[in-house]
Amino acid sequence: MTATAERATTQLVPSYVMGSWWTPEQVGKAADVFDASTGETLFRVSTDGLDIGAVIDYGRTVGQRNLATMTIHERALVMKELAIYLGGRKKELYAVSLRTGATKVDNFIDIDGGIGVLYTMSSKGRRELPNSNVVFDGPLEPLSKDGSFLGTHIYTPLAGVAVQINAFNFPVWGMLEKFAPAFVAGVPTIVKPATPTGYLTEACVRMMIESGLLPEGSLQLISGSARDLLDHLDYRDSVAFTGSASTANSLRKHVNVIEGGVRFMAEADSLNCAILGPDATPETPEFDAYVKSVVAEVTTKAGQKCTAIRRAIVPQNLVQAVVDAVTARITERVVVGDPRVEGVTMGALASLDQLRDVKEAVQRLVDGGGTINGSLQAPAVRTADGEAVVDAGAFMSPVILTWDDPDSDAVHTIEAFGPVTSVIGYTDLDDAVRLAAKGSGSLAATVCSNDPATVQRLTTGIAAHHGRVLVLNREDAKTSTGHGSPMPHLIHGGPGRAGGGEELGGVRAIKHHMQRTAVQGSPNMLTAITGIWQVGADRVIAGSANYGGDPSLKHPFLMDLAELKIGDSYVSDLRKVTLQDITDFANETGDKFYAHTDAEAAEANPFFPGIVAHGYLIISWAAGLFVAPGRGPVLANFGLDNLRFMAPVGIDDSIRVELTAKRITPRVTDDYGEVAWDVLVMNQNDEMVARYDLLTLVDKDYSG
Repeated sequence: MTATAERATTQLVPSYVMGSWWTPEQVGKAADVFDASTGETLFRVSTDGLDIGAVIDYGRTVGQRNLATMTIHERALVMKELAIYLGGRKKELYAVSLRTGATKVDNFIDIDGGIGVLYTMSSKGRRELPNSNVVFDGPLEPLSKDGSFLGTHIYTPLAGVAVQINAFNFPVWGMLEKFAPAFVAGVPTIVKPATPTGYLTEACVRMMIESGLLPEGSLQLISGSARDLLDHLDYRDSVAFTGSASTANSLRKHVNVIEGGVRFMAEADSLNCAILGPDATPETPEFDAYVKSVVAEVTTKAGQKCTAIRRAIVPQNLVQAVVDAVTARITERVVVGDPRVEGVTMGALASLDQLRDVKEAVQRLVDGGGTINGSLQAPAVRTADGEAVVDAGAFMSPVILTWDDPDSDAVHTIEAFGPVTSVIGYTDLDDAVRLAAKGSGSLAATVCSNDPATVQRLTTGIAAHHGRVLVLNREDAKTSTGHGSPMPHLIHGGPGRAGGGEELGGVRAIKHHMQRTAVQGSPNMLTAITGIWQVGADRVIAGSANYGGDPSLKHPFLMDLAELKIGDSYVSDLRKVTLQDITDFANETGDKFYAHTDAEAAEANPFFPGIVAHGYLIISWAAGLFVAPGRGPVLANFGLDNLRFMAPVGIDDSIRVELTAKRITPRVTDDYGEVAWDVLVMNQNDEMVARYDLLTLVDKDYSG
C-alpha cells in the first residue's frame, strides 16, 4: 500500500455536535496527526461541511434549556460523579496520552489534574454557592428612607455558549479546567482542541458522553479547524482561549469581540520567571529547592507549559553555580525518549512542527545575545530498541542559555516553548524586580528565599506583573505543588502578554460564566428574585403578641424543610439584664474585661454608659429566647455569620429577638439542608443591639 493510500484510510477524529458523533461525508483538506515519538500517522482531522452556526445555536437552545432545569448544586454534583467516572477509566486515557509524547508524570498532571478540577469545582459550587440558579451578591443597598426601595446585585448564567479554544500541551486538563466552571454556572460548552493532541481530548469527551451524566447540549466538541467560529458569536457568548500571545491578539481584533460584545479571556504563553534570593546560596535548602524547580519546569511536558520557568533570575555571583547545578541535575535525572519505554523521564515534543518552532526560537535567542549550554542536535534517546537518534520523533535535549547582557530584548520577548530556560544575573533586589517586569506580564513567578524582608520586597515588587507568585523556601519545599501547577482553588492567568484573563479561582471561575446585574425594587420583589429574605419583606410571624407575633402559629424551629418557607419568623418577649447576671457571666467565663466589672472604668469609656453586658452574654441569651425546646427538625447549629454589636446593653436594659428564615439551601445528596436565619436582637426601646446570621442544619422531612 502506498503512503498516499495509507493516509486516505487513516481514521478521522470525530466531532461531537448536536447530540451525535460527526465526521465529514467528503474530506477535502485534512490535517495529519502523528505519534510524537515514532512519527507514525495516527489520525486525520477535518471539519469540512460542519455547520458551525448550527452547533452554536444547538448549545444556545438545547444546551441552555437542559442546564436550566438543574440547580447549581445539582450541576456541581454531576461534576463529582463525572470525576469518579473518569477516574475509573483514566488508565485508558494514559495509554492514548503516551502517543502525544507525555510521560507518566505528565499524564498525572494533565489527566489526574483535570479530574481534580472536577472535584474542586463540585465542592466549591455546593459549599459556597446557593442551590438555585441565582447567586446573591450583597450587601443590600437601601435606596429610600422608609426601606421600600432597595438595590443589590445578582449573578445569573450567561445566555449563550462558552467556546473554549485549548492548546496542544494539556489536552485533558486544559479542557476540563474550562468546562467544569462553565457547567456548574449553567452555560453550555463548545470545546475546540488543538489539532496535534486533539485525539486525546476526543477520547476524554467520548468517555464523558458515555457516562450518561451530562444533559444533552451541555458539551460539544469540534475536532479540527473552526476558523469562522467567532463569526457566529455575540454578546451572549464567551471565548476562553489558551495558546500563543500572537493568536490571542489576533482573536481579540475580531469584530464580534471589538463591537459585538463577545467576552474574550486569554491565557497565553508568557516569559515566567523564578527569582533566587541573595540569601539562597549553594549550601542552603532554598538553593536546592530552586534548582529542582527549574529542572522540573524545563523537563515536565518537555517544557511545553505556559507556566514554565523561562527566566531564572539569580544573583550575578551565583549565575555559574545555578547553571552548573541545573546541568548536573538534568544529567543525573533526565532520560529523554519514548514515554512508553521504562525509565524515560522526558518525552518528545508534541510534533515535529513544534520541534522546529522551538529550535528556531532558540536560534533567535542565540542571535539576540544568549550563549547556549546544551545542544540543538537530535539527541540519542531511549526507545524500545535501545539508545538511538530517532529522526521521526520530536525529541530535544534540555537547553540552558546564559546572557552577558541581562537587558537583552530577546530574553524578555522570545519564548522557546520547549525544554529551554535562560539564567540571568541581577545586581540587587530592585534590579531583580525590574528584570522580572521586563517580561511584560506573566502567568506565574517564584520567589525563592528564606529571608522575610527579601520575600516581601520581591513579592510586592513583582505582584502587579504576575497572575500568581509562589514563595518557595525550606518550609514548603516538600509540600508545594510547584511553580508551574495552577490550582483550581486559585486564579490562573496574568496581565499583559499573559493574556489578562483569570481562569480557575474556585467560585471566581464559575462567576466568569455568569452576568452580574444590579436589581432594584421593593423588599418583597427582591426576596422573590434572590430567594433570600430581605429586610422589610413580608413575614409570617409566630411568637409574642406583644411584638406582632401570633402565638397560635407553629414555631419555625419546629418546621422541616418541606414546611419551612422564606420569611417564616418568630418574635420573643423581653428579658431584663441585671448587674447580677453580668457579674455571674464574668465569673463563670473568666471574661472580666473592665466594661463588665468596673463601673468607674466603664463610665470613662466613650462607648459605654457604665457597666454593660458581655456581647456573648447577649448572644447566649438570644439563643434562649428563640430556641424551641424539645426534639425537632433542627439538627445542629454550625455557626454564625456577620455578627455585629450595634449598641451596648446596660444594667436593667432588656432584650428580645426576632428570628426569620432568611435562606434555605437543601443539600442534593443528604436528608437535610442548611437554613440561614436572620437574628435581630432589640432592646426595650426597639433599638437594634446586635444582628447576625445563624446557620443551622434542618431535616428535609422530619417524622418526629
